[in-house]
Amino acid sequence: MASRTIRVADRDIDLSKLDKELFPDDHLAKGDVIEHYRSVADAMLPHLAGRPLTMRRYPDGIDADGFYQKEASDHFPEWLRVVEMPQRAGGSVDHVVCDDAATMVYLANQATIEFHVWLSTIDKPDHPDRLVIDIDPPPGAEVDTLRRIARRLRDLYGELGLTAFVQATGGRGFHVVSPLDRSSDFGFVRDLAAGIADHLAERDPDLLTTAHRKERRGDRIFLDVNRNAYGQTFITPYSLRSRRGAPVATPLDWNELGRSTPNGHTAATIAKRLAQKADPWSAIDEHAAAPTTAGDRLEALER
Repeated sequence: MASRTIRVADRDIDLSKLDKELFPDDHLAKGDVIEHYRSVADAMLPHLAGRPLTMRRYPDGIDADGFYQKEASDHFPEWLRVVEMPQRAGGSVDHVVCDDAATMVYLANQATIEFHVWLSTIDKPDHPDRLVIDIDPPPGAEVDTLRRIARRLRDLYGELGLTAFVQATGGRGFHVVSPLDRSSDFGFVRDLAAGIADHLAERDPDLLTTAHRKERRGDRIFLDVNRNAYGQTFITPYSLRSRRGAPVATPLDWNELGRSTPNGHTAATIAKRLAQKADPWSAIDEHAAAPTTAGDRLEALER
């Protein structure tokens, strides 16, 4: 199978099996996956940098069994940045931190399809700088309904003093994300996210639910806040998803939402999009807000 060595910044990276199809139905080979990550690197790296990474790898393609990998492999080169992160249950995990394009290309050559990151950074891991609510629909949910829920979340975030950003996940739903100033720990932020979701669900209980058990949800849309915990992750903007069609997790401007679907941007379209449009999340950290203020305002709304 095809192989070659390329230079990325100041690193020589040996690429192998470039013609191996990782997305068989789409005839997308490993070389195409690597080129995707090279093409989105400038937009994607700010969302990866400084965060512990979990990789989702598919050495035999997405139709075979893949696996999530937290621990850096022993064979990874010494120049990859690896940081030891304590685990809540004890012990620690040596996570890769993807701060540069060379690391991204190397990991793509390891058949990393999906890049998932923590909601906190390595310098302050107990204090998240992101709050994420995942709009998780049951099969058959109308995309217009998902858009309407995303806008409701945006408006509620705004009432609480939070700035909402939206991402098409490349899967079935949307993420509504708010940047935080890292002044509160995960316990507080998890409770805040749960309170926001409960507030919305209680006002439309036939449509929305926060029930963790699938059998209790019925055909309602699940507002999932489980990512707001230490060591949990969400899909990095511009990551491929391991689904047919090679969809890409894509940040959106709110005025795009009305014509967007959760999986509407793909490896075939994303480079053109970024050539024509700046990353809508490029200034996300400039809008960081205090979770305690949002919590006080939510409490006032509940009275």
